[in-house]
Amino acid sequence: MVYTPRSARRGALFAGSVAVLGLLTACGNGQTVHSSPPVTSSGTAAPATGDSSAPAPSDTATASSPVSSAPTGAPSTAPTRATATSGGGTTAAASTRCHTSELRASVGRNDPGAGQENFPVVLTNTSGRTCTVRGFPGAAFVNASGGQLGPNPGRESGSSTTVTLKPGQSAWAGLTFSNPGVSGAKTAKPAALLITPPDERDHLKVTWTGGEVPVSGNSSAVFLTVFSPGTAP
Repeated sequence: MVYTPRSARRGALFAGSVAVLGLLTACGNGQTVHSSPPVTSSGTAAPATGDSSAPAPSDTATASSPVSSAPTGAPSTAPTRATATSGGGTTAAASTRCHTSELRASVGRNDPGAGQENFPVVLTNTSGRTCTVRGFPGAAFVNASGGQLGPNPGRESGSSTTVTLKPGQSAWAGLTFSNPGVSGAKTAKPAALLITPPDERDHLKVTWTGGEVPVSGNSSAVFLTVFSPGTAP
């Protein structure tokens, strides 16, 4: 029988423990891959951030690709009303957020008043799961060639709430601007409005039938509000 010194046996046991520990560490070192921050490209709607604040059928919209034109008006089937809840953590928002591919976009009828033009921008959950939207949409007017008309809309101040959308339910955000005939702003007639859901990169395209919009000059700013439950105020 060959005698192994105690110190040698302890060294071997230590080395084996280190090797096992290293293997366990490598196997358990999973990392969550986060997508890079949203980017803005010319001629597309700016990706929206869910919780920032700053100053009727729809087209069946297709994410990130042109869609065939269809007249806007009231939805053919009236979506049921969604529910709004205040608060909402980042983790919950990330896990339940509505993705662009799960939504249909539309623009409701103008509700003018006091020299302002006011359009509801509506997102409807077309998926089979319950999801949420929170904050502002991104938006951009474009011509028939896809070129952007005017700057990106600004954001009106307001508190964001998490709007829970069951399948078929909708949320709306206001799109408002001064009547160009009153403000004297330079105008253009868009072919479409690109709408980006909160915290998403891909946009939805809706044929614009609301006439001329301000693109430069005095009082040419267009503003968006945060999402609320339903299809109109």
